[in-house]
Amino acid sequence: MRVLLSGYYGKGNGGDEALLATLLQMLPPHVTPVVLSGNPEETSRRYGVESYNRMAFLQVIQALRSCDVFIWGGGSLMQDVTSTISPFYYGGLMAIAQVLKLKTIAWGQGIGPLLRPQTRWLAKGNFAGCIQVSVRDRSSSTLLSSWNIPHILAPDPVWALKSQSVAELADLPKPRIAVTLRNHPQLTETRLANLTRALVELQTATQAFILILPFQKSEDLGIAEKIQLQLTDNSKILCLEEPEILKGAFQGVDMVIGMRLHSLIMAASEGCRCFALSYDPKINRLMEDLQIPGWDLENIPDDVDLISKTWFDFYQNGNALSSDKIQSLVNGAFLHRDLLKDALK
Repeated sequence: MRVLLSGYYGKGNGGDEALLATLLQMLPPHVTPVVLSGNPEETSRRYGVESYNRMAFLQVIQALRSCDVFIWGGGSLMQDVTSTISPFYYGGLMAIAQVLKLKTIAWGQGIGPLLRPQTRWLAKGNFAGCIQVSVRDRSSSTLLSSWNIPHILAPDPVWALKSQSVAELADLPKPRIAVTLRNHPQLTETRLANLTRALVELQTATQAFILILPFQKSEDLGIAEKIQLQLTDNSKILCLEEPEILKGAFQGVDMVIGMRLHSLIMAASEGCRCFALSYDPKINRLMEDLQIPGWDLENIPDDVDLISKTWFDFYQNGNALSSDKIQSLVNGAFLHRDLLKDALK
């Protein structure tokens, strides 16, 4: 059985690569995965799969015609806030797959926000045409329920991703605080400067080693370099591209200050305390579900001392998820695997 996987793959985004790695781990053994990617050569090399250019129309059509099943492979594919084009790309692919009579599956989805009537109409039709649907948050589940579309709700699939230890971390000092910031219009120069100054104060107070993890070099590395310029030598920028190793980087980290959704999920799953800086409703959903403290970017305090004190108090007194809670989330994430097993018989 040949199955075509579509997501934000091959674009250097650690979270989306983690979703792909998890999906590949969860596919039944009799399935041959075919991946649409922004960098098909790299995707083929990394995962040992057949891969085609996601933006080459003829290649995409040929890949669709060669496959039996089409899967939306996790993430916030159907939303029209960060991109008006994205939902039409992914929704268009799903519609073509359904016209070609492929079985279609929406897997590990975080739906919305969908602000425009056209994208809501397209999304509703896409999901209604799927043989199976799984979502990762209650808001998405509520939307599908309002459309009377059957689905399962389970934790983000990346909770179940197997992690690997990072050899180069073994000799780095402890305690460790990890930072995962990304480029965003609401992360203004002033806010970034304030966060950086607060991080310097936090490092002074805790004597922690600061581990800066760019999840997408094109969006994160420049910010990581600006932050490190203000820190002592007791810090390191670590660019990791293998999803399992990226998740393993959070082993032995005491606290994470993160904007990236999957940095928070990976860190929490490895037993780290998490403090969120939210730029998107999906981060707020995770904060609510796991009771993770944090601020929306636009509501970050202007007082650097208040930021650093809040972080220090959480470092001293905050709690990571219990091992029972982590195991429950991991077990729940395997419901996405069960759905694939049932759909791909």
